[in-house]
Amino acid sequence: QVQLVESGGGLVQAGGSLRLSCAASGRTFSRYAMGWFRQAPGKEREFVAQLTWTGGNAYYADSVKGRFTISRDNAKNTRNLQMNSLKPEGTAVYYCAAESNPDSSSSSAGDRSYWGKGTLVTVSS
Repeated sequence: QVQLVESGGGLVQAGGSLRLSCAASGRTFSRYAMGWFRQAPGKEREFVAQLTWTGGNAYYADSVKGRFTISRDNAKNTRNLQMNSLKPEGTAVYYCAAESNPDSSSSSAGDRSYWGKGTLVTVSS
């Protein structure tokens, strides 16, 4: 089992920045592909970004490309999401999710093996 805990959410004005972090415990986390998803009120959960373990390749939703950066800190066993130039439509609960295929570039929520409970990001206009 892998337990994931997100942190770093909060209230920010449009144009501002936040850095989300996902900490892992339990089974060795290091060889999982890691993704971030978000779910706004009344909407379906959507893909935000994915980072593969092998090669550290990053993939982004078009809506966040150029503004968000996904990264990993192996020393702290965390996966991070730096969010810049935030927009009000970015208001959502943000989830990290691990996928056992370390090379996966999948954007599908159904491919995830483990999920955190989420952290709320509110972007005011």
